[in-house]
Amino acid sequence: MPVFMNPFQKHDVSDFPDTYVPLAHAERHPSVVAAHKNVDIDKDDAPSGSPARAASDNEYSAHTIEGLIAEIDLDIAASGYDTSYDRKSKVINKAIMDIGMGWYQWQLFVLCGFGWLADNLVLQVVALTLPSLTSEFGPTSTQVRYTTCSIFVGLCVGASFWGIASDIIGRRLAFNTTLFLAGVFGLAVGGGPSWIGVCGLYAALGVGVGGNLPVDGALFLEFLPQASQSLLTLLSVWWPVGQLIGSLIAWGFLINYACDPTLLSCNVTAPGEACCHKDQNMGWRYLNIVTGAIIFLMFIARFFFFHLFESPKYLLSRGRQAEAVATVHGIAYKNKRKTWLSEEILNAVGGDPEVVSDVKLSTIDIIKRFLSKFSGDRIGPLFATKRIGTMTSLVWFCWATIGMGYPLFNAFLPQYLQNAGKDVPPTPNNIVYRNYAITSIVGVPGSFIAAYTVDVKYIGRKYTIAVSTLVTGILLFLFTLSSEPNYQLTFSSLEAFFQNIMYGVLYAYTPEVFPAPNRGTGTGIASCLNRITGLCAPIVAVHAGNVNPNAPVYASGALIIAAFLAMCLFPIETRGKQSL
Repeated sequence: MPVFMNPFQKHDVSDFPDTYVPLAHAERHPSVVAAHKNVDIDKDDAPSGSPARAASDNEYSAHTIEGLIAEIDLDIAASGYDTSYDRKSKVINKAIMDIGMGWYQWQLFVLCGFGWLADNLVLQVVALTLPSLTSEFGPTSTQVRYTTCSIFVGLCVGASFWGIASDIIGRRLAFNTTLFLAGVFGLAVGGGPSWIGVCGLYAALGVGVGGNLPVDGALFLEFLPQASQSLLTLLSVWWPVGQLIGSLIAWGFLINYACDPTLLSCNVTAPGEACCHKDQNMGWRYLNIVTGAIIFLMFIARFFFFHLFESPKYLLSRGRQAEAVATVHGIAYKNKRKTWLSEEILNAVGGDPEVVSDVKLSTIDIIKRFLSKFSGDRIGPLFATKRIGTMTSLVWFCWATIGMGYPLFNAFLPQYLQNAGKDVPPTPNNIVYRNYAITSIVGVPGSFIAAYTVDVKYIGRKYTIAVSTLVTGILLFLFTLSSEPNYQLTFSSLEAFFQNIMYGVLYAYTPEVFPAPNRGTGTGIASCLNRITGLCAPIVAVHAGNVNPNAPVYASGALIIAAFLAMCLFPIETRGKQSL
């Protein structure tokens, strides 16, 4: 196998010998059929002759076309879409489920993790850059916080654009382009000519990075067997790794190649006056260049050293059925398994593409489907009962409050550690960035602790997320009680640890509480609220910081405590239960 791979190669089933096995002799995943025999559908409420009633009344073999059709009928009854494309998509889901988790998906887990890593790496680098931008370009320590606003604008645009673009141009192209843009503009930031220029480059960088979470998450999910879909939440483990890498690089560069922090005081008395020159302050440029290079290397690893198959569902939506089947055979080949999928089976379940007209989706159809996630018909079921409606409202409230509370503290932590704007001598750079690196290291185990405690009896999701959120909020208030470096190190480290537990559980818990047919809508709106309130955080920090340097931290703590109070009212615990 060549080291460098053709990233846009098309495949045929013949490229993957010895992967096909007839359905009658295939190994079917036990849960595939069991899930349908115990499906939570009240057949007495189903119309006479409906697929739900028929499948509930009849026994069937999982190794026959009739049995496969019965399984698909039940899935269709729950999803609300019944076209040839949807039926064939669900057949592909079954085929991937029967192949199971293997080497291909584990490689994809690492490469999709690069997107999570890059997302938080960029946010941390922006935060670490603020003090140096103040000293070189002259904005005050509060005005410079608008830099964070620029990256959030890019993140919002990127998430919106790439989420739908991946459905139109393909997952594979979007998957690679997002990291390519992030790497290119990450390198370009290092040559920023002015503060406004740096903000513009950060916004462009955000457009690339902002697409990572929606594109990488959707791509990874479409290649995952249903029984392994909890791995999607494990991708959040890469989030604190990004913070750790950024802090360690900054520790090296910003200590040795940055202006003396005592020069920052000139901005208080003479706003707009540059405190040091470019050749004295290259550390933040080196930091951005190195992180941009790391992101670009991750792009190279994705693009040249790993052959990503195009999403079979995307291929199916574009009328490329033979390629979709070949992709599933490719997954089986990589995992050293076999598959029963063939074009004949797809046609038997969903119709011959030469006869039926709803196999291929037009660009307009794709856009309509994307937008329909946010229609009244899709949002309505999230409030169908008092219990579900309460859960939906509380989860969205938590995403919104945490979306603002998180960056109010974390996006400006280097400034807080430096005591910028306070009537005390600034903390030396070597202490500031050492403490920031230690804080990042202590925070990493939080994600692993979260993955363990959510399945512990009597604790579960609700208690894990509520306790970690409460402790996070309390620690934020305690952080402001002293400016002594070791005191702030202790409480910022503890805050990072419990904060990662909070975020890890929130990512896992949110999709579990929404009904399956409307899960994309519920989580999509939650993510949107999170980005919008995050965009507002720098504005709040600027105006509140002008009144009291600790005010943004107080606001962050108050928002996190508000989220805790909402979590106490969660009516659903999902530990040990099937998704709705």
